[in-house]
Amino acid sequence: MVKPFSLQPLVHLAKQKNDAAINNLGKLNQQQKSAQDKLAMLQQFRRDYQEKFQEVARNGMAPMDLRNFQDFIYRLDQAIEQQQGIMEQHVVSVDAGRMELKDAQRKMQSFDTLAQRHVEIEKKLEAKSEQKMQDEYSGRFAAQKMAEKINDELEQNIRRES
Repeated sequence: MVKPFSLQPLVHLAKQKNDAAINNLGKLNQQQKSAQDKLAMLQQFRRDYQEKFQEVARNGMAPMDLRNFQDFIYRLDQAIEQQQGIMEQHVVSVDAGRMELKDAQRKMQSFDTLAQRHVEIEKKLEAKSEQKMQDEYSGRFAAQKMAEKINDELEQNIRRES
């Protein structure tokens, strides 16, 4: 009879941690993608606004309008810079998530290897036990046949003598 693997709870825990790391990395990737999209949107908006500014400036503009355009472009530049900082944080977070996943996978594979070895050992022990039972059965069967043969010979000898 196969004994249960004593480290099975750890195998289960390692699988749960691996699944959690996969989910976490997925969320981190989504957050990074969202931050990337927002940065691209801000950069495109700045380019569009810069083009509009240049077009309006060619036709002449009031100093107040010039200042408003420049202030808004400055605020866009600040927003872009801030978003780039957020992107850098997300890149670091995704890298950490990848390392966490690799670590979780390594641990899970280690426990899986131990579990497979346990199963192999148990199969060998079971096969050895079955072989022993078959040997005993064969031995008893051979002994029984030998005893029957001796009994038959004794009975024949007794009949001859009588």
